Amino acid sequence: MSGKGSVRARVQTSPVYPYIVVVMLGLIYTFNFLDRQILSVLAEPIRKDLNLSDTQLGMLTGLAFAVFYTTFGIPLAWMADRVRRVWIIAACCTVWSLFSAACGLANNFLQLALARMGVGVGEAGGNPSSYSLISDYFPSERRGMALGLYQLGLPLGSTAGLAAGGWIAAEHGWRVAFFSVAAPGVLLALLLVLVVREPQRGALDRPANGQAHEPTPPLMRGIAAFLGDPVLRSTTVATCCAAFILYAFISWAPAFLMRVRGMSLTDIALYYSLTSGAGAVVGTLGGGLLVDRLRRWSMRAYALTPGVAFLAALPLFLGFLWAPTWQSAMIFLGLLSSLLNIYQAPILTIVQNTAPPARRAVSAAMMLFIVNLVGLGCGPLLVGMISDHVSAEYGERSLLFGLLGLAPVFLFAAVSFYFASRAIGRRGKLQQDAISDSMTAPVPLT
Repeated sequence: MSGKGSVRARVQTSPVYPYIVVVMLGLIYTFNFLDRQILSVLAEPIRKDLNLSDTQLGMLTGLAFAVFYTTFGIPLAWMADRVRRVWIIAACCTVWSLFSAACGLANNFLQLALARMGVGVGEAGGNPSSYSLISDYFPSERRGMALGLYQLGLPLGSTAGLAAGGWIAAEHGWRVAFFSVAAPGVLLALLLVLVVREPQRGALDRPANGQAHEPTPPLMRGIAAFLGDPVLRSTTVATCCAAFILYAFISWAPAFLMRVRGMSLTDIALYYSLTSGAGAVVGTLGGGLLVDRLRRWSMRAYALTPGVAFLAALPLFLGFLWAPTWQSAMIFLGLLSSLLNIYQAPILTIVQNTAPPARRAVSAAMMLFIVNLVGLGCGPLLVGMISDHVSAEYGERSLLFGLLGLAPVFLFAAVSFYFASRAIGRRGKLQQDAISDSMTAPVPLT
């Protein structure tokens, strides 16, 4: 073996290598969410430039993206359960980056909507494939932490989109902002192919009853198995409520602060992005670490922890909305952002530990299909529709009432996570330790 090949082989069998993989995938997810979320910080200049309504903005940030993101996610996940997941992630990263750049060329609502649909198609294959890949690099007792590290891409991408997008838009216009954030995606796709190897499926999971892992089932059988599982079903319902709140909030909070509280685009890029981003990082990573510890007490902690977080988040949400100035709203924002993101790693761990290796990507895609169609597709749209409905009476303050429409959903989320925890309790416990020495053994590669 050549010296170069020997070095590469040692890196790929090192106990550090799984973390390199997670960081690489998390970096791609950062740009995934950056390309998706940048529209929220650019909403006000785009609305004025293209003469759009709040309902149209809600469709662009939500439904136009979510329908294609969710629909294409299932067949791409089905492919990910059969072919090399690294290839799928790299191809999808390239596609969503190119369509994100196309958003900067749009001159009307239809053109922007079509470009957003293309971004949704590209991003559809990223998360399910990544979840499945990570689950084959980490045993069940460390998946919460690993998936929490990966999910940091969401707050980091959102923060980068707000900071970089806001600054670039303020200095050079919103079109240049789209071009700038899209460019790194193609390079990351190439780097992924060069750095990340495809692990052996299910090598870190103990098959039930000592039997061999089941082969990858046909797509419809995999979907039916997901819908027939009470743990996955109840977890998906609870996550729909959580995503409905989170995506509506992050889609409209910058516009609310600018329109109702007088915050400038430059202030959004600095104060809002850093405050919300820091809170989201703490919540996302902390949620994964917390449930990895609490699972020793009870597996129900995977669902109870997010339920408590949403219950605690409601008064902070109301405080954020009714704060008299944007400066005082920042006091509530950090902790609120942290609590809204705690659910991310626990629910992903439930899915990856419940579904067998041959159905992990399809199960993740099914959950994302339902959750994003309801949460991402309808959450931002509902806020925009309420705002437009009361705009004649309340003017610029109409967005305040649109966001207030989310308040009851916090209670629905808390109750739904409680019922999900009961389903987990009835199941007994989720898929447990796979290979006794998997903490130190090299990950088999194909």
